[in-house]
Amino acid sequence: MFRLIVFDLDGTLIDSRRDIADAANALLQSCGAEPLPEERIGRMVGDGAATLVARAFTASGLEKPADALDRYLEFYATRLLTHTRPYPGVAAVLQTLSASATLAVQTNKPQAATREILDGLDLARYFSADAVLGGDGPFARKPDPSGLRHLAASAGVPLADTLLVGDSIVDWRTARAAPAGICLARYGFGFDGFPISQLGPSDRVIDTPMQLLGVCRSGT
Repeated sequence: MFRLIVFDLDGTLIDSRRDIADAANALLQSCGAEPLPEERIGRMVGDGAATLVARAFTASGLEKPADALDRYLEFYATRLLTHTRPYPGVAAVLQTLSASATLAVQTNKPQAATREILDGLDLARYFSADAVLGGDGPFARKPDPSGLRHLAASAGVPLADTLLVGDSIVDWRTARAAPAGICLARYGFGFDGFPISQLGPSDRVIDTPMQLLGVCRSGT
């Protein structure tokens, strides 16, 4: 039984790909570039907004303006919840797990946007205020393990009893570095291109949020 379950946000709890892509494309088009496919932008997500913006400009063959990050955040702030929704079953899974484990969120998304999305989708009630870490907080972004270690220490839970649930190589590397358990959401848009050959025998993979209940009950 895992006593602390830490969730990534984008591609794990919520499907935010379209809103992120629309904001990135609005930025690119304001600079004279053609929009990129939503799926391609989705593969750029995971290392924080600054890296996403840099990757989008590289893919477009344009030089990134000095204010590109600020402009992207302005575009994104107007559409955080336009199309973004929890994946089917997420609320029920969180409700069930919260009865037997401490729940937390660790994302490389900015903190303010993270909280607004959790509030807007009625997911914030499953996480205490100090158990939500954004990428612009006091800890280095994933895959640095310091944030995950802090969450475990704050909850009084050993890392051996901690599970990180995410959808990308960034989450996998974070759990390995902590070290903590990892469960990868194959349904998330960050899983595209994941090096399956690197999975270890104790790494878990799920195809739906509901499958997480079996993982957390059995510990396998």
